[in-house]
Amino acid sequence: MLDVGKWPVFALLPPEELRLIRQACVFGSAANEALYVTVNDEVFALGTNCSGCLGLGDLQSTIEPRRIDVLCGKKIVSLSYGTGPHVVIATADGEVFAWGHNGYSQLGNGTTNHGLIPALVSTNLINKRVTEVACGSHHTIALTSDGEVYAWGYNNSGQVGSGSTANQPTPRRVSSCLQGKVVVNIACGQLCSMAVLDNGEIYGWGYNCNGQLGLGNNGNQQTPCRIAALQGVNIVQVACGYAHTLALTDEGFVYAWGANSYGQLGTGNKSNQALPILINTDKERMVEVAACHTSHTSAAKTQSGQVLMWGQCRGQAVSSPHLTHFSSADDVFACFATPAVTWHLLSVDGDDYLTVAQSLKKEFDSPEISDLKFLVDGKCIYVHKALLKIRCEHFRALLNETDEDVIEIHQFSYLVYRAFLEYLYTDNINLPPEDAVGLLDLATFYRETRLKRLCQETIKRGISEENAITLLSAAVKYEARDLEEFCFKFCVNHLTAVTQTQAFADMDHDLLKNFISKASRYGAFKN
Repeated sequence: MLDVGKWPVFALLPPEELRLIRQACVFGSAANEALYVTVNDEVFALGTNCSGCLGLGDLQSTIEPRRIDVLCGKKIVSLSYGTGPHVVIATADGEVFAWGHNGYSQLGNGTTNHGLIPALVSTNLINKRVTEVACGSHHTIALTSDGEVYAWGYNNSGQVGSGSTANQPTPRRVSSCLQGKVVVNIACGQLCSMAVLDNGEIYGWGYNCNGQLGLGNNGNQQTPCRIAALQGVNIVQVACGYAHTLALTDEGFVYAWGANSYGQLGTGNKSNQALPILINTDKERMVEVAACHTSHTSAAKTQSGQVLMWGQCRGQAVSSPHLTHFSSADDVFACFATPAVTWHLLSVDGDDYLTVAQSLKKEFDSPEISDLKFLVDGKCIYVHKALLKIRCEHFRALLNETDEDVIEIHQFSYLVYRAFLEYLYTDNINLPPEDAVGLLDLATFYRETRLKRLCQETIKRGISEENAITLLSAAVKYEARDLEEFCFKFCVNHLTAVTQTQAFADMDHDLLKNFISKASRYGAFKN
């Protein structure tokens, strides 16, 4: 399961849908558009659909997810988006699809007509296998498996790398200084492009008025230029913000350059830097840098799993790397970037990894590796002795005194006892409110305080005029004070209807006497 809970655009999705998400991307001028891929490799979109960027074939916004049929089963490996927005993906087969805003030919189809559905980008890419895509505000670059870079779209500052400032309507190979070289990583700022080579060199081209190309000057470049200041430094990853650049070395150091009015370079000041400057990260080795062309926020992750952030953070200018409690750089952008969009395609590992909690839940009532079974109402429930000892004092004492592999239970029903054992594996109650009274009895008997509290909350959700007296009786019997008070107040508030039920007629004499006395003090019988 991919945790997308920090992005509000997913807030209305039901839990059963959220559990299916394996990849996701949040984009748009207000982080109000999203795409996601499920475990079944189905692709869905939701949001405002500006310029048809959801790829649904129309311009209608949608608060509920709609499936993008043409992308289902395509296996997306890379995704990027512009500010139009336009969206570009690369598939596992190396194909490129693009859709959305196309005012500058950033979809690479030779026109300036917006694309309402994902369309294959084919010109000059037919026999190429694209492994990575990156978008600036209105231009796109793509990296192929043989290390070539292709670019198309808006080119007012030379960001397409063609040697001119004319817009590029279809994919064109970026050659010049990259001719014969092997590129391994690409990134785009708003109006610039960056490429890392297999030998650790880094090249940049396009807009440079803030020094974001790292060349020591502020002149735009229409073809790729090597960042000579990093001679001898082996770069392995590059990330671009709106007008700043971050680069990670093979030794875990971080260099930054470009715009710095929000402290996004992490230098402790707000002065722009036209040359790469080494960032002080307290000697921690970095393994990832993160930035997004839509914002002035920077993030990095350490070898030990800590996450640092700096730059524009929810309106504040944080000029030095700040240690967060996050476990992922993605969370920095969800919580602190403006807009709060994803800086890359969010993905979970494709190895069906289960957390400890998920693994335990999977093994509950499974006979395969069980070493103990309970027999209740003639039915078996399969469990594990070690887990029961760890989770419940009653079982720790019981199982230390017996070596039995089968234990019969007569005091509780199968439904209740199974729910109790499942709770020990999952921390949740899987029972309807009307059946939770029996579990409350069990929780009281086994002195399971937390379970008792959960039962009370479950029972509250199921109270009605018909069962209120029955639940009140149960609360008194099992000394569930909070539930007793809740049921009593419900009975008083619905007194006429409650007193006409069969449960009220059958009420225990002492309980009835106490109920009338307490209700009187509560003012239920005043004229």
